[in-house]
Amino acid sequence: MKEEITRVLTMVQEGKIDADKGSELIQILKDKEETGNKPALKTNKYLDKTLKIRVVSAENDNVTVNLPIKLVKAVLMAGHSIAASIPQSEKYVKDIDISLIIEAIENELDGQIVDIKSANGDTVSVIID
Repeated sequence: MKEEITRVLTMVQEGKIDADKGSELIQILKDKEETGNKPALKTNKYLDKTLKIRVVSAENDNVTVNLPIKLVKAVLMAGHSIAASIPQSEKYVKDIDISLIIEAIENELDGQIVDIKSANGDTVSVIID
């Protein structure tokens, strides 16, 4: 668990997630360790939500992806690998921690999970809505 908490703290420090989201994730990790269980996707309402990925480039190379939560885990790993292998998109996805997104989904988190802003004005955001 120490490694997972360190990873969350690093993401807060790097500005990938805000302090509130980091605190929420750390609490979930602590609760998970205490119960020894990984929370399952419990409600159909949560399964109806959408994972939204937004890339806004200063060069106007914008990307919008909306995926139903039901399909996300399988598509997320494959999609990240594909995007990372394309030179034009690799710079946008290299800093996204896919395991953190999957953890957020498994724990039914809502709202913004990732918020990256580069010095040249590029932004990447991942939201469960």
